[in-house]
Amino acid sequence: MTTRRIVSEKTVLERDDKDFAPKAGEKSNITPAVPAHVIYKLLGFTFAMIVAPIGTYFLTVDTVFKGNSTWAGASAAIMANVVLIGYVIVAFQEDQSDALEAAEKEKESKKTT
Repeated sequence: MTTRRIVSEKTVLERDDKDFAPKAGEKSNITPAVPAHVIYKLLGFTFAMIVAPIGTYFLTVDTVFKGNSTWAGASAAIMANVVLIGYVIVAFQEDQSDALEAAEKEKESKKTT
């Protein structure tokens, strides 16, 4: 047995763009979900997470540790942790600065009213 499909309802794919247009008096919000500077920081730290440990390993395996790959691997692991901790610190500072800016804007809006 088959079921009948209700013809009057449109699926998401069948709807027109005007169904999703902002209503009268409503502004469209087309800002990106993540600001560009956040993406650039993430890409920079991703690059550092790849280059710093591998570079540290190959620079220290022959020059500092005289062929001892265990110590060179340990130093590479330490560098990976340094990059990770640096990213966490930068993320916390950015979060705090965003909160301070929001509080300052709220304070200014209260002064004008």
